[in-house]
Amino acid sequence: MAYNMKDVFYLDTSIDTTTSTGDGIAILDLSSYVDPIARGRSKGTGLAIYKVHWDVITTSDNAPIGASTTGTFRAGLISFSGIPSFAVGGASIDAGLLKASNDLMISGVDYYAGGTAAGDPAPHVFLEPSKEVPYVVVRDQVLLMVDIPVAMSVAATINLRMECATVTLDQSTLNQLLRTQTV
Repeated sequence: MAYNMKDVFYLDTSIDTTTSTGDGIAILDLSSYVDPIARGRSKGTGLAIYKVHWDVITTSDNAPIGASTTGTFRAGLISFSGIPSFAVGGASIDAGLLKASNDLMISGVDYYAGGTAAGDPAPHVFLEPSKEVPYVVVRDQVLLMVDIPVAMSVAATINLRMECATVTLDQSTLNQLLRTQTV
């Protein structure tokens, strides 16, 4: 797995919050980057995610969230398949899914609105992959999930950008990843 300018590319996705509480899910299809089936001499491929960058802005004008804003949320990038996308308020995320001890969790942030200065508070990243040990996805999709327990006073957009590369996998590594990325 090489983290270099030749191999690394960016993928991004986002989800809009509302001014109410609830859970939401946005899907990012990875089927053109991932092939977990080894055929003959060709090996399976996965998507190595090295870094995840988070951003929270107002939905209406792409500005940073104001210091007078209230609300909290937890968001996470999860390696998971078979769930449809839902607008905020339409999903029901299982308790404990958005936590660092979940094997399917790639990256996660907590956001607490109501800072005192421009740019404060930024999302608090509590889990992220690294250049040395990327999270390798072997499923067809990843999900951006958000849980909003305290309603935001303004509608916000949660954005993320992944630094990733397609990697070939030997059969034993591929089998292990397929087992760990199954619910």
